[in-house]
Amino acid sequence: MDYFLTEEQEMIRDLARQVAQEKIKPVAAEYDKSGEFPWEIMKQLAEMDFFRFYLDEAYGGMNAGAMGLALVTEELSRACGGIAASYASSMLGIMPLQIAGTEEQKKKYFPGFAEGKTLAAFALTEPEAGSDAGNIKTTAKKDGNSYVLNGVKHFITNGGVAQFYTVIALTNPKKGSRGASAFVVEKGTPGFSFGKKEDKLGIRASSTTELIFEDCRIPEENLIGKEGMGFIIAMRTLDRSRPGVAAQAVGIAQGALDHALEYSRQRIQFGQSISSFQAIQFKLADMATQIEAARALTYSVARMIDGGASDYAKEAAMAKLFASDVAMAVTVEAVQILGGFGYMREYPVEKYMRDAKITQIYEGTNEIQRSVIGKHLIKEAASKK
Repeated sequence: MDYFLTEEQEMIRDLARQVAQEKIKPVAAEYDKSGEFPWEIMKQLAEMDFFRFYLDEAYGGMNAGAMGLALVTEELSRACGGIAASYASSMLGIMPLQIAGTEEQKKKYFPGFAEGKTLAAFALTEPEAGSDAGNIKTTAKKDGNSYVLNGVKHFITNGGVAQFYTVIALTNPKKGSRGASAFVVEKGTPGFSFGKKEDKLGIRASSTTELIFEDCRIPEENLIGKEGMGFIIAMRTLDRSRPGVAAQAVGIAQGALDHALEYSRQRIQFGQSISSFQAIQFKLADMATQIEAARALTYSVARMIDGGASDYAKEAAMAKLFASDVAMAVTVEAVQILGGFGYMREYPVEKYMRDAKITQIYEGTNEIQRSVIGKHLIKEAASKK
């Protein structure tokens, strides 16, 4: 479909596609097997200004917005969901500063990020606060001109490799989620360490670790926004980032379809290519239609965000929900089309299937997305009476 992209958006998409196919696709299986962080790929993305796309021009960025991020994430994910996650999660880590950071914070952290010299990460999830994000236990106690952090975050993408982290912690535990605040914590700060690196089913090229805070003292100027705004900042961040997860899902699904389609044209059974069989054609048709629908919804929400909409939580949840479900369904069908070969690591579709699964889980499970959508629908209905 023609989505009437601007000239700049077409340039961003085409560049991302070229990098994905020439630089990422040839090494995707290697990184998946080793589980190593793709430093060389991140360096190449930085040299090609990929870290500038999302930031404002005032800080060395290109102001490509949510749509630009969606285009890049989709194309990178088409080659490798794990490497794409490493890139996109850094954007997630910088979003809270874009939403509520001070001018001083932006001047301090954005230029190095734009040049690709620093990576970022977003730290909300804890052992007892996954879907129940309001149940965080990590605390930040004010002590003079500092805050002292104590607690553990886990399943943090880019953990251990990012240079700075947006951390949500309680400054007033008695108020629950209303007592949460957001902070920037730099790698190397005394009292800040990393736990084990997780051995994951998919997106294995990305680094996922625990963050451990033990009397970690940070200056008060590291507070993002005001005390008590942490949960609001976190939710606004997730609303803005969920179309990125949707784009990742679309890219993974498209990559799997690409491989399944090519295989179906080459695989000979009963004296003809399996692409000539109606059963295979129907599968391919359904896969392509679902992907296009997910892409259309994702792009629509990204444009809604860039257009200045004040509330897009419901739509962002819809995009993430629908696209991730499509990614899982399409990748499973891709494995089926390849049959026994699809189950083998020699062929890439089993990796696409493993990578797809996380899109239904992180940044809010799809059960949580349905809850968000349902609550907004009820609220909207009530307001019309």
